[in-house]
Amino acid sequence: MPNIRKYRRDTTEVSCCLKYVIFGVNVLFWFIGLIILAIGIWAWTEKDTFSNLSRLTNIALDPAFIFICGGTITFIIGFTGCVGALRENTCLLACYAVFLALLLLAEMTAGILFFVFKDWIKTQATTGFQSFITHYREDPDQQNLIDWIQEEWLQCCGVEGPRDWDRNAYFNCSSGVVGSREACGVPFSCCRTKPQDIIRNKQCGYDVRKPTYNFDIAKIIYDKGCLEAAEEWFDHNLLVVATSAVCTAFAQILGICFAQNLRADIFAQKSKWH
Repeated sequence: MPNIRKYRRDTTEVSCCLKYVIFGVNVLFWFIGLIILAIGIWAWTEKDTFSNLSRLTNIALDPAFIFICGGTITFIIGFTGCVGALRENTCLLACYAVFLALLLLAEMTAGILFFVFKDWIKTQATTGFQSFITHYREDPDQQNLIDWIQEEWLQCCGVEGPRDWDRNAYFNCSSGVVGSREACGVPFSCCRTKPQDIIRNKQCGYDVRKPTYNFDIAKIIYDKGCLEAAEEWFDHNLLVVATSAVCTAFAQILGICFAQNLRADIFAQKSKWH
């Protein structure tokens, strides 16, 4: 019988499949991080924040700052992952695995702290949103964020209700003395939308908090505060949030394992050469 030779893959070879999976996924994250970072920097440039940092009233809740931080983290992780895999650089792959592990640890810690210090977090969120209301007309990013929360996401008005808009100088009922047309009103994002509306009425919130207002306010604006609406949203979407968190954690653990396996292949190949 003729000899049949069996060929096997050398166990010291670097897995091309593993290498290019890590490379491809992280190239995507690299570009996403770069785009998010660029948007954050552009937003700060448009607001002239870099030349006047004193304008930042609450940097931790500033949307542009959050974009800059999130984009930087995503960019660094994507860079170390894709370059480390492409160049078979064990140092960059180790950094990639460490970054993912630290991010996973931070997310788990944040999740635990959220449930342990739920009341404290609620107080901080209330304080932050009230600060947003106070500076509503001063920061376009915060203004757009509040409008999106009130109109699109939670369909609410103010932190605990429409009266919270008395904290803003333009919507305060006493501002009518100085000629503010928005006095004793609320932003348009507090107004209930109607399916037949083709053009958004930006003046729908005028005068709605005046005692002399003749219409049923509950039919014009949302009377529920955003804090209560957020709690209801979280309760209704708890399963979705939990599933997303588990999937994200699983993907990060998978990334760490892939990086470590690729490093092991590279070390095995180098030891064979020597």
